[in-house]
Amino acid sequence: MTEEGSERENRGLTSMDSMESRWVYQDEESSEIDNDGDDRNSGGLESPQRDSDDEDNAEQRLIRTGPRIDSFDVEALEVPGAHRNEFESQDATLGRRIALAFQTLGVVFGDVGTSPLYTFSVMFSKAPVNGDEDVLGALSLVLYTLILVSLIKYVLIVLWANDDGEGGTFALYSLICRHAKVSLLPNQLPSDARISSFRLKVPSAELERSLKIKERLEASHTLKKLLLILVLAGTSMVIADGVVTPAMSVISAVGGLKVGISGFEQEHVVMISVAFLIILFSVQRYGTSKVGIVVGPALFIWFCSLGSIGIYNLVKYDSKVLRAFNPIHIYYFFKRNSTKAWYSLGGCILCATGSEAMFADLCYFSVRSVQLTFVFLVLPCLLLGYLGQAAYLMENHADTTQAFFSSVPSGAYWPVFLIANVAALIASRAMTTATFSCIKQSTALGCFPRLKIIHTSRKFMGQIYIPVMNWFLLALTLVLVCNISSIYEIGNAYGIAELGVMMMTTILVTLVMLLIWQINIFIVLSFVIIFLGLELTFFSSVLWSVTDGSWIILVFAIVIFLIMYIWNYGSKLKYETEVKQKMSMDVLRELGPDLGTVRAPGIGLIYNELAKGVPAIFGHFLTTLPAVHSMIIFVCIKYVPVSVVPQSERFLFRRVCPKSYHIFRCVARYGYKDVRKENHQTFEQLLIESLEKFIRREAQERSLESDDDDSDAEAESFSRILIAPNGSVYSLGVPLLEEFKDTSKFISEGSTVKEQQQAQTEEITIDAEQSLEKELSFLRKAKESGVVYLLGHGDIRARKDSWFIKKLVINYFYAFLRKNSRRGTANLSVPHSHLIQVGMTYMV
Repeated sequence: MTEEGSERENRGLTSMDSMESRWVYQDEESSEIDNDGDDRNSGGLESPQRDSDDEDNAEQRLIRTGPRIDSFDVEALEVPGAHRNEFESQDATLGRRIALAFQTLGVVFGDVGTSPLYTFSVMFSKAPVNGDEDVLGALSLVLYTLILVSLIKYVLIVLWANDDGEGGTFALYSLICRHAKVSLLPNQLPSDARISSFRLKVPSAELERSLKIKERLEASHTLKKLLLILVLAGTSMVIADGVVTPAMSVISAVGGLKVGISGFEQEHVVMISVAFLIILFSVQRYGTSKVGIVVGPALFIWFCSLGSIGIYNLVKYDSKVLRAFNPIHIYYFFKRNSTKAWYSLGGCILCATGSEAMFADLCYFSVRSVQLTFVFLVLPCLLLGYLGQAAYLMENHADTTQAFFSSVPSGAYWPVFLIANVAALIASRAMTTATFSCIKQSTALGCFPRLKIIHTSRKFMGQIYIPVMNWFLLALTLVLVCNISSIYEIGNAYGIAELGVMMMTTILVTLVMLLIWQINIFIVLSFVIIFLGLELTFFSSVLWSVTDGSWIILVFAIVIFLIMYIWNYGSKLKYETEVKQKMSMDVLRELGPDLGTVRAPGIGLIYNELAKGVPAIFGHFLTTLPAVHSMIIFVCIKYVPVSVVPQSERFLFRRVCPKSYHIFRCVARYGYKDVRKENHQTFEQLLIESLEKFIRREAQERSLESDDDDSDAEAESFSRILIAPNGSVYSLGVPLLEEFKDTSKFISEGSTVKEQQQAQTEEITIDAEQSLEKELSFLRKAKESGVVYLLGHGDIRARKDSWFIKKLVINYFYAFLRKNSRRGTANLSVPHSHLIQVGMTYMV
């Protein structure tokens, strides 16, 4: 059975399940309080998992439902089909495919495509060339690093570990969170697993091992925390990569002027590089698709130039460099240079820089398009480029400081210099784009302070721009260029950032292989031993040279890591405290439908972060405001570990109290790739329309349950009649044989009872319809009276008896981040006249 077929089968089973009659526990604050229903004996039936607003205070009773719709997941039944990558559509025109191919070059392969500008220069600065064997050994190292890391690891393996088309460290974490409860922010709901984008694979033969790993992860708080630390460390390295990539790419490209113009100094290179970087970050806001179409053809020309120059040098100088495909030359290289060869590994890994960017930028394109473009265009041109440089260096051992530009034919120097600088700017932009994607993902999953995010494309929601981060990266890049102008030192910093991300990706993909792919254990072990061992070897080389100035990038990555960890830690404490201090349902019941105050016409949207229960801040509204609105909706903006939540599954509703209270809960779910561009009016309209659907569906459900109860009662009345062999009818409602009934009389009475039941059913149906119309009318009048946003700003402070470190982190660091981060409702652009704010401080 294919995976797609299995998914269809699973969805079919799910919807069939939801329509079956079943026994369930119902609590008093569920969708509609039924005080007239019969209590039934449980009969030893198991209690299914409940999705209750207030599990602690719920009074349960076992009831049998008819074809039942989950009251907290009504909208999720309208599944329009799983989200598909926009670029995988089969009806794309030829022109669209060509434009897409150019965009792929411009966005995904810019970083890895410019590595020939500096790889050999950095390598030979650590291990100078003393003979042809050194050139062959270095070339062999580069070729096999490119093939093993970029091709086999990333293009053929890691790209498949995407989260529904989304790549990057947090996409891997999100994928793992869907299959195991390892998230440290405890706001998951069982209904989230029914989102159509929430794809879980059918278990395979390796299920037992996968389940053991899953149980181990879910049971150990230490493992959960370690997994989060790995993810945060990898993401901080990606952001650090977004600083060092522009510096390295631009300064190495501009450095070519020292070959074309005699007497051109490094100070001039730095000045021009600063100007280029300012221009680069200034045009970042114009978006990926706009810039990608422009720079895609430029990068295509760059790859063609790279391949052509390589072929030219192979023919002109020495085609014997093809012997470097024999890995024995790596052994000879280390034998001749020993420690220096080990130092040069930090430069060698630069040939694979941009591999992580290919994965992080995957959200813009399909896996197959990236793989085909890399295998048939990018990789051949890169291999030819390195082979050509090595062929030139076989006869020019002294030209290693600018190996690439020195190998360019004199007649083609200036065109190649121009296109190399354009390619360097493109490479810088690709890594910045990947940084934006990682920050958005980490923000959505509660691991980064909220920042303003601008979506640069109306067609493709993955294309974003974060102004604060853009200028922050520019400032740090300029500091790096001005303080460490040597490409050798910047190259070492580049290696630290790149290898940090690569190692975290290797560990997370290994976990995906074990937990989700469930493939053979020997394949998993081979993957982790080969690639993690290789990356640790490279990492030991770059760390040995960290004192040359590249420590700056390590410090920056550590600062970013601390920001992310403190934000996640504070958010977790705040959420847990709100859960502990939520209001009791008994208090609301005692207040009555008027909530102990005046109910003014209108709808009040109370924003909070609780997915279950009544937030404590609601009590502050009741005691602070002279009146509350006639309809109250608790709104929780919640990000789930999927890339996209379809619009029809956006809102989940549930009644918090009986009908007369007019209090609902709404969970607005978003994926980490979703766009929140709707203004407050659009949001209100969508929310109220979804609430109307919920009320209608709920009434329909109650009607179905009533019909089922009537049929049960009718069946029960007949089951109490005994027909003797002679045709006589006896009632079992009284002592046996005490009362004899004639058959004809029984039939007459039976028809009378049936008519009474029909009349009673019609009366109940009319009452239900009137009740539905009355409630919908109440909703429309409340909407006409206006919608007001009641925002509760919950803050946290460390208790006096807390440790000094905790006080420092919560009262100062987290408070500073929260004060300077973007409010959760800022995207709705609500006018101040529609806002009411109440603050509340929790002691943690």
